[in-house]
Amino acid sequence: MSFSLELTEEHRDLRDWVHGFAVKEIRPAAAEWDEREETPWPVISEAAKIGLYGFETLATFWADETGLSLPIVNEELFWGDGGIGMAIFGTTLAVAGIFASGTPDQLAEWVPQCYGDADDPKVAAFCSSEPDAGSDVAAMRTRAVYDEATDEWVLNGQKAWATNGGIANVHVVQAVVDPELGPKGQAAFVIPPGTPGLSSPSKIRKHGLRASHTADVYLDDVRVPGRCLLGGKEKLDERLARAREGGRSSSQAMRTFELSRPTVGAQAVGIARAAYEQALEYAGQRETFGRPIIDNQGVAFTLADMRTEIDAARLLVWRAAWMGRNEVPFEAGEGSMSKLKAGRVATWVTERAVQILGGNGYTREYPVERMHRDAKIYDIFEGTEQIQQLVVARAVSGRHIP
Repeated sequence: MSFSLELTEEHRDLRDWVHGFAVKEIRPAAAEWDEREETPWPVISEAAKIGLYGFETLATFWADETGLSLPIVNEELFWGDGGIGMAIFGTTLAVAGIFASGTPDQLAEWVPQCYGDADDPKVAAFCSSEPDAGSDVAAMRTRAVYDEATDEWVLNGQKAWATNGGIANVHVVQAVVDPELGPKGQAAFVIPPGTPGLSSPSKIRKHGLRASHTADVYLDDVRVPGRCLLGGKEKLDERLARAREGGRSSSQAMRTFELSRPTVGAQAVGIARAAYEQALEYAGQRETFGRPIIDNQGVAFTLADMRTEIDAARLLVWRAAWMGRNEVPFEAGEGSMSKLKAGRVATWVTERAVQILGGNGYTREYPVERMHRDAKIYDIFEGTEQIQQLVVARAVSGRHIP
């Protein structure tokens, strides 16, 4: 049995294809869409035209038994730009929500509608967090009540910080169906396009990832057919019954995040790598006291540490991606571990890149300022740094640490 860390030819071709798109389409547009703080529909359209954005492409990535295709693609997209990368890949979280809980028929019906087609691309949104329920999923207040007479679910509540919220063709919403069961009493619903009662009055202006649309979503007596409950009512009733009897029943939102954490880690690695490369190039060209600043140990050693940390984070991401794809249990919280490390690396590396560029790094004339802003969210969303620590700590200790 052989062991190799070398990428296959298929993986190298995939990496080069996405990298080429990032060089040609994303990087030249990055500063503009960051300043505009608008969804870069022209770039999304170009991605759709070449087959980079679409449900068939995502299915191909997911079919990779090594689990590496998704991290490779995300690293290259976010190397191009974090905001545009999220605009292109934000839909995937909603798809992961459908995949985590939906039936094969639901996947076939809803996933294509998340993307639209090459001539008319769409986006999708996963709505879980609330103003008072981010990391604390047990505090969720959005309710879903079943109307047996019409076989409809009625949803009421407010969702916060939803990527693509309000502009999405399909919204996947997490809601409480049995408040007494806490996070075990939640379920996921698809809100079809044009459903009355769903609104998003305004978008959120953010520190980073400005080309990615983020907004609060309000649900006011939103009625959806019974078939929009992901997994179906029979499966839900069985799961709730087990939870009432004290049996094991995990949160659907948490299953979605566990599927996505290595991919999110790869995004952070891409941003970190981009900042490191900018700093490396600048340090070789910028001269002070008659020589390039990279000749100074303070700068050279920092660059060495930056590269080391990026490579370490990537390896953790790849391991977790392989484990997740091959259903190897995260016995030490390896999914959270990869996201924890990658988020820390992204924030640290981009901050060091700004420092190496000095005053230039603090200006918008150089991209490391934008990368620094984009990186910070990776310590916050899809589970904060502290939540990832908690998951890992519980896993390695075998104890319920509050």
